[in-house]
Formats: sequence, structure tokens, C-alpha cells
Amino acid sequence: MLEQFILVFATLVGAPLAGGLLFGIDRKITARLQGRYGPPVIQPFYDFFKLLGKEHIAVSRLQFIWIYGYLVFMVVSLIFLVLKSDILLLVFLLGFAGVSLVLGGFSTKSPYAHFGANRELLQIMAYEPVLLLFAIGVYAQNGSFLISEIFKQDKPLLFSLWPLFLAVLYVLTIKMRKSPFDIATSHHGHQEIVKGVTTEYSGPYFALFHLAEWYEIVLLLGIISLFWANPLWVGILIALVAFLLELLVDNIAARMTARWMVRLSWSIGLLLGVINIAYIYLTKGVS
Repeated sequence: MLEQFILVFATLVGAPLAGGLLFGIDRKITARLQGRYGPPVIQPFYDFFKLLGKEHIAVSRLQFIWIYGYLVFMVVSLIFLVLKSDILLLVFLLGFAGVSLVLGGFSTKSPYAHFGANRELLQIMAYEPVLLLFAIGVYAQNGSFLISEIFKQDKPLLFSLWPLFLAVLYVLTIKMRKSPFDIATSHHGHQEIVKGVTTEYSGPYFALFHLAEWYEIVLLLGIISLFWANPLWVGILIALVAFLLELLVDNIAARMTARWMVRLSWSIGLLLGVINIAYIYLTKGVS
């Protein structure tokens, strides 16, 4: 029990530090790819504390409730991961976090926030089924939804679930809100809806959004690392390579419409997942 408490405490403190650094590296590499020097790597922390010092202003009373919900669900999802708990519940909690962000956008009267909330819903529709298939694939391979069972296997998941690995990499772009799928809250100033679902967030509430994003990036890369959990350092290395690949795609890809995003996610991601799971069950039936 004490070890779990220490692990949870280390996660609560260390994850946002790691996530903030990853976002700083993101901005630095993006600037270099665009021929700019870029801000310092620790610039996200400067921005975070600057936002915390601003006035508490909320357009709607429900707005701050939903942003807290977004943060709490994201933190609980990450705790489920580090405690090696049920991956199916983790996927559901991740979906609840996305819904909380959507409801926060709908709680205001801003049309831009509503547009962003609608597009965030489309993103949830695009990535959530693929993550659900990944959880089912883990069960098909190990006979359990527990993440702890993944670490007990000598053979990495990547060998048997490589089609799902490709599908998860695809939805990682959607989940990180990177081009060509940055349609709900754009990170590039030249896009049509500059901040989308977060348009009406400011000050400390906007800081909470960034904090949730830091937890989220650590969670997403942690999910990627599960494909090679034994030894874990290989999985972490794979996750970091995936992160750098996302940055490259973000800077070379044009923005895609929401319709194309959902269509490709369902046609490619779901197809890869279903074929992968069917193959696992067929091979187990033959053996």
C-alpha cells in the first residue's frame, strides 16, 4: 500500500513536469523545422504560472466545473496506468475526460467554442473506438484487461498487435491535436478557429487546461510504451520516437477536414483492429 501511495504521489508530481518539458521540446523542434529559433524548453512553465496569476473570469458558472472534470478524469486515467489497473476502464475514463472538455465548450454562448466542441466530439468518435479495440486486443492476447498482465508476458504486444499499434499511432495524432487533425483546438495561429473549444477559457482556468494536457501527453506515450512493456525502457524509447514522428507529421501535413478524419479512422483504424483481433482468436483456435 505504501509503495502504491508513493507511486501515485510521484506520478502526480512528475507527470506534469515531464509533460511540460515535452510540450517545450515540441515548440522548440517545431520552431527549428520552421526556420525559427523558438522559445526556451521551459517556456510552457512560464506561461502556466503567468496564467495562474491572472484574474479568475468564467463566462459560465459550469465552465470551471467541466475543466476541473477534464483534469480529474485525465489524472485518474494516468493513475490507472501507473498502477497497472484495468485498461478498459482507462479507455472509458479517457473518453469521459474528452466529454468533459466538450461540455465545457457547450456551457458558453460563444459560437467558436460550440464549433470547437462539435469537432472535439468528432475526434472522440474517431479515436475512442480504436482505443477500445486496443483494450479488446490486449484481452484477446493475454486473457485479461489488467495492464499488470502485459508486464508478465515475455513476448511484447508489438509482435502480435502490430496492426493495432499502427492504428493507435494514427489516433495519437488526433488525440494530440496535431496536423492534419488539429480541428478542435488549433495550436497554429493561422488556422480558421484559433482556439476552438478553449476559446472562452482564460487565466487560471486556461492553466488547468494546459495542466491536463501535460498529464494527457504522458498518458498517451505510456499507452504506446505498453506495446513493449518488458523491458519497459524499450517501450519508452518507442513512445519517444512516436512523439518525434508526430511532430514531423504536424509540420509537413496540411489540415484535414473533420469528415476525412472520422472516415479514415473508421476505415483504417477499425479495420486494422478488427483484423488483428480476429487473427489472434483464429490462431488460438487452431493451436
